[in-house]
Amino acid sequence: MALIPIYWWNKEVHNFSISQSSFRKQPWANGVILLACVVMAMLLANLPFTKEAYHNFLHTEFTMHIASPDGAVDWFFPRGMTMEKFINDILMVVFFFTVGLEIKREVVCGELSSFKKAILPVIAAFGGVFAPALIFTIVNHGTQAGSGWGIPTATDIAFAVGILSILGDKVPVSLKVFLTALAIADDLIAILVVALFYGGNIHMPLLGLALVMILFVALMKKLGEKRIGFYMVPAIIVWFLFYYSGIHATMTGVVMAMFIPMEARYNKAKFHRRARILWDGLIEAESVHTNEPFPNGPERYHLRRLSSLTKKTIPPSYRLEHKLNPIVNFLIMPVFALANAGVEITDVSYFNVFKSIDPVLGSVGLGVFLGLLLGKPVGITLASWIAIKCKVGVMPAKASWPMLFAVACLGGIGFTMSIFVDTLSFAGPGIAPEVTQHLRDAGKIAVLLGSLCSGILGSLLITLVSKLKRTKN
Repeated sequence: MALIPIYWWNKEVHNFSISQSSFRKQPWANGVILLACVVMAMLLANLPFTKEAYHNFLHTEFTMHIASPDGAVDWFFPRGMTMEKFINDILMVVFFFTVGLEIKREVVCGELSSFKKAILPVIAAFGGVFAPALIFTIVNHGTQAGSGWGIPTATDIAFAVGILSILGDKVPVSLKVFLTALAIADDLIAILVVALFYGGNIHMPLLGLALVMILFVALMKKLGEKRIGFYMVPAIIVWFLFYYSGIHATMTGVVMAMFIPMEARYNKAKFHRRARILWDGLIEAESVHTNEPFPNGPERYHLRRLSSLTKKTIPPSYRLEHKLNPIVNFLIMPVFALANAGVEITDVSYFNVFKSIDPVLGSVGLGVFLGLLLGKPVGITLASWIAIKCKVGVMPAKASWPMLFAVACLGGIGFTMSIFVDTLSFAGPGIAPEVTQHLRDAGKIAVLLGSLCSGILGSLLITLVSKLKRTKN
């Protein structure tokens, strides 16, 4: 997950005496809240007096039931929607939509906007996806856990950014930007993995209707439509079509984000011209109504027009990203953590990720744990080394291989997207529901353990490498 603007690295965080009002603006705030929600979810799922209510709430049906008195019509809509599915299939659409907006921004004008900027983190991201998937597949090949190879492939930048901000100037700014750009590319790869490998059986007619609606949105954008409201109704229609066609509904967010315009309704010249007219009108209104309190009626009129003008001069994509980031970071992701991190520990062997591999069930815990702790840093570092040695990419400024590996260890923090993929894994016609739930629970515990160990290992290595560097200097 990469809902962190690149530019924040220019403001290193050293002062931790932070007021409540500025807490939300800190780069590590989201990670702290997510961690608190994980702990709360685990408590709710396991305390004797809360676990029943917790699980009952998540499985509460969230559907509209339409029935006629004679019984001729009996319709559930959306069918099978529980509170847990509402969070994972509807609220998470907003999360993916925001991720899509950020990916688009970085590709158009950010850290992925040119070949030179993008090539190293993109290659590193592919390495950081391939190596964990390979490790998981080796551990679980031929078992019922084999389909979970996508779980350890994602990086949760919220936690990684939180750790890097606490470590301060021990890490070169170039490596912080590298990890953030890598996480953005990682998000895009994870989205493709979910879309291609973790959907259901495809209902082609509905998918065809969805593609027609998407083409209509593309045409509307091509014709220059820049009002956000005109994109929302097609987005809702595409969500329903995806939901019933077998494509995971969250993909609606990513697809629709690609069509939100990044061009403003007013260009620079038009803004200056209109702003000057409105400003002159405001000054004139002030001079005429000198005895009235500010703002008087005419002044309020000009101020409203100025507000509307500035709004229309900011591209819709930026406006949406700015509005949605706080909602995603401080509402949707914590709610997702509360709903999905609550694993009922019925078997303490969940925590023993190194237990012997079951010939039928495999070992989700070992595959995910090694994938995050070992596969992520090795894959990122090895792919970066190959790219640099082949002169395709260049080493980030003031970075060294030991420090790059230490930062790559933080790539093993795979919370949000890893748990999301876990919720989609292991279901199939040949797997009993209770087995699916067991595998998913084991996967979630392994994600938490692997992410925790990756964070600790990365922090220790960064501190050690930084200290050795200062000693040499």
